[in-house]
Amino acid sequence: MTAHRSTRVVIVGGGPVGLSAAMELTHHGVPCIVVEPRVEVSYLRPRAKTTNARSMELFRRWGVTDEIHRRAPMSPDWSKDIVFCTTVTGREITRIPGVLGLGLDPEDVSELGQQAPQPIVEDVLRDALAAAPTAELLLGWRGVSIEQDDEGVRVTVEDAAGAASVISADYVIGADGPSSMVRKGMGAVFEGSSLSRPNVSITFDSRELGDLIPFGNAVQYWVLNPAAPGIVGRLDMDGRWWAISTAGEGAAAAAEADAEGAVRELLGSDVEVEVIAVDPWIVRTLIADRYRVGRAFIIGDAAHMNPPWGGHGFNTGLGDAVNLSWKLAAVIDGWAPDDLLDSYEGERRPVAQEFVASAAENGRTGPTRLATAEIMGDEADFERARPGVADLIQEFKRIEFRSDGMVLGVGYGGRAAEQTTDGSDYSPVAAAGNRLPHRRLSGGTSLFDRLGPELTVIGSADDARELLADAAGRGIPLTLVDEPAEELAAFFGARLVLVRPDQHIAWIGDEAPAAEATRILDRAIRGFR
Repeated sequence: MTAHRSTRVVIVGGGPVGLSAAMELTHHGVPCIVVEPRVEVSYLRPRAKTTNARSMELFRRWGVTDEIHRRAPMSPDWSKDIVFCTTVTGREITRIPGVLGLGLDPEDVSELGQQAPQPIVEDVLRDALAAAPTAELLLGWRGVSIEQDDEGVRVTVEDAAGAASVISADYVIGADGPSSMVRKGMGAVFEGSSLSRPNVSITFDSRELGDLIPFGNAVQYWVLNPAAPGIVGRLDMDGRWWAISTAGEGAAAAAEADAEGAVRELLGSDVEVEVIAVDPWIVRTLIADRYRVGRAFIIGDAAHMNPPWGGHGFNTGLGDAVNLSWKLAAVIDGWAPDDLLDSYEGERRPVAQEFVASAAENGRTGPTRLATAEIMGDEADFERARPGVADLIQEFKRIEFRSDGMVLGVGYGGRAAEQTTDGSDYSPVAAAGNRLPHRRLSGGTSLFDRLGPELTVIGSADDARELLADAAGRGIPLTLVDEPAEELAAFFGARLVLVRPDQHIAWIGDEAPAAEATRILDRAIRGFR
């Protein structure tokens, strides 16, 4: 075994979350190596289908959103609805509009959500990292073990032939999924449960199907046929679709054995289909008991397993990646103390707990629970049953698909809950720990585009003078966004706003005299716990 190379951060796992960690480190100029066994990204088993608005805002900081939009098979305007139906070619029961951040007011965000299957996002990030001088993609390799001491970490990796090498680094990030080697090497364990009820995901081709759907375009079609409940949606405009059969244990085995038959039952038609891939899975609600041990950290599915209901899994993992990686960069670059890294778990683990609990609750009213035999009858039976079923859907599923308050209202300072009544609505509150409320400047420019790569203070140069002087004296990078105090006070309720690299407010107030500037910046470079 020979030393392979050294870097500042090793990221074990190059899915979208691991790649996002590398992008954030690259954004701050920190060298990193991503270790990933897959040489190519497979499009056969697409998982996350929609990247929410908050994730797109974070992507925008790296300059990749234009490419994601370009490669995405459907524009955000193609559909913003979830349709609930008897079958995909049958009768519509009800619909929920403006879902998954696709229907947000453009004034409230710098980016809207985007329908873009996970493989597209992965390839965009891979291409961006391949062009970055400080990042290296070590494709075809897998992480085997980690060792660490006060001086650094050593990650043993193997290529496809089993040849082993060692990468030395300051830190290691485990983005290596549910069976994470890094999590096990840290001695961290999952807490929670897995449901025995299986589901079957199916990717299939059908060029005819789109013309047979009687109720128009939808992000997802929820099929509430008790004999064949599930979900169907488009992957592109060329006839590729995805489906999930949720019928249960015996039916899951049958769906896996006869995927074409399972798809036709969901469609309610004998339309010609070609099955591309079949993927059985079970719901897991798991969170690691710790996110950091020394120089080792875990993010994404290595740290928490979110049920898919609500689409928060990948997006939560992206939030982990950005939160941890800007902090690692700050410590490595020397402008923040090591204990800033302790705030990663304190900030992100409660977020995972909230989203895992919400997804589990959403799962209790999946297609199987909402399905009823009455709506499958003749026209008269359907019309009698439809209002009651529609009311249940609107009551129990609205927050699953209209979770703007949860997504944009993530906060770390204790005032996040003030931004929403039930998780669906969002009323931004300018408070320490919360996402910076978005606004459009003159000419339509996003305020977020004016923020610096590290800390930013928004306010007049005169009001921010002591903060800027203290930061300069201590080597803390601080960008000034010079805005008139009166306009700031009208929008934010304060004359000064100090913003972290992840677009969350570190401090907000009317003045920062010399006696307070050091304390304010000290708090900003230690995070919320």
